[in-house]
Amino acid sequence: MPDTRPKATILIVDDEISNIEIMNEALGDEYEICFATSGEQALEQMHVTMPDLVLLDVVMQGMQGFEVCEKLKQDPLLADVPVIFITGLNDTDDEVRGLSIGAIDYVTKPIHPLILRNRVRNHIELKQLRDHLTEMAVTDALTGLHNRRKLDSLLKKNVQDLLPDEGWLSLIMLDLDFFKQYNDAYGHMSGDNCLKMVGAALNRAVVRVAGHSARYGGEEFCCILPNCPPGQAGAVAVEIRYQLQQMRIPHERSDVSPYVTISIGVASARVRAGMTPSDWVRFADAQLSLAKAEGRDRVKREIFGQEFGEAQP
Repeated sequence: MPDTRPKATILIVDDEISNIEIMNEALGDEYEICFATSGEQALEQMHVTMPDLVLLDVVMQGMQGFEVCEKLKQDPLLADVPVIFITGLNDTDDEVRGLSIGAIDYVTKPIHPLILRNRVRNHIELKQLRDHLTEMAVTDALTGLHNRRKLDSLLKKNVQDLLPDEGWLSLIMLDLDFFKQYNDAYGHMSGDNCLKMVGAALNRAVVRVAGHSARYGGEEFCCILPNCPPGQAGAVAVEIRYQLQQMRIPHERSDVSPYVTISIGVASARVRAGMTPSDWVRFADAQLSLAKAEGRDRVKREIFGQEFGEAQP
């Protein structure tokens, strides 16, 4: 079968067009190629293309390759992008310096196409393996959703991103009702299938508002909804509950329904100085507990933030 994976993207940075043409000729059939002719342009281009690897000339007009690499490694979004220096220098001190600031390899000029292809291929494969392992580390193996670790990092990032404009951030926490009894009645394999179905329902509802869904632990799930005001967040919660109702998963030992149900807590606030990610978790969890206390199979919502100067919408 043909390989349907998207091609890896390589950014070539060199102020000599002839060098770019040589490298493009050597690599263009196997990779998506973009290029920049200065260090400043390269840093801008990286944020647009998010390349899988950078081929970076050491000696250029203006910003030198070493400085570009240092800035790249200081940027949290780009720090993991591998850099191969392309250089005509034959100086051990320069090679040591490049490797010490984060480059993974050197290719010397004049460029030998076969050597370049092999080195690039090896480093692309290593990066793809690292990316895969990183993704596995933050993915729940059963449902394919984010795991608790990824949820925590996403929530922290969204709080930081929304703070300058005091944007709305909503958090949904939900729990399957009487799930222990479900496992007792139908077995853990059926319980696992049930969790997968709930995860699918979350994704269908959350993707429409560019949110993130995660398995928080056990039978508990969580959704982060950036730029999502209270009314919209409440509608997403209702949609999640509706999606599960439509599945009509039998649950003969539930005290509230002959089918599997969920209890949902929603917390919404404008992001303000002094707030922390744990505030959303705390308030959403309190609403989830209230939904359970009031009989389960329902949505409870709260707008918080008055203690930070929040006005009611």
